[in-house]
Amino acid sequence: MNSATPKPAAGELLPVFTAMDVDGKSVSIGNPTGKWMLLVVYRGKHCGRCKMYLNNLESMQQEWTDAGFEILAVSGDSQDKLKQDLAEFGWTFPIACNMQEPDMHKLGLYVSDPLTPDETDSRFAEPGVFCLRPDGTVQIAAISNGPSARPDLAALLDGMIFTIKNEKPARGMAV
Repeated sequence: MNSATPKPAAGELLPVFTAMDVDGKSVSIGNPTGKWMLLVVYRGKHCGRCKMYLNNLESMQQEWTDAGFEILAVSGDSQDKLKQDLAEFGWTFPIACNMQEPDMHKLGLYVSDPLTPDETDSRFAEPGVFCLRPDGTVQIAAISNGPSARPDLAALLDGMIFTIKNEKPARGMAV
């Protein structure tokens, strides 16, 4: 039996970590930005479901922006794999790569080994979606152990608009 990786607590700061943008510049993730943040962790280039999810996010990008959100996606993929995906799919929201396995664990993400060398060449994070408050605290943490379970982006946006409008606190904090 595997030991569980602790997940970020609702209402607490997301652990800060560093990844890389498509140009090779360092990106600090989890620092307060003063804006709401939608952080999408995706499995990587090898995942067709991730591409569908990111395509959906691309089509909804303006709606998320209009609701006051910054968007960032991140994976453990190499810079080369990210460049290939960007060339093929043309996503225009910020995407980071080279997320390291210890950082995957800090976020409470499930981590998988490739099933075959054809799938990919290294361990990768399973999906995670985080909505962060402007102060960097976790409002929503949706962590999955496989590619088929992710929050519907339209339903999530609707819920977040309600949350912001009604100044709702983070939930799930009872111990």
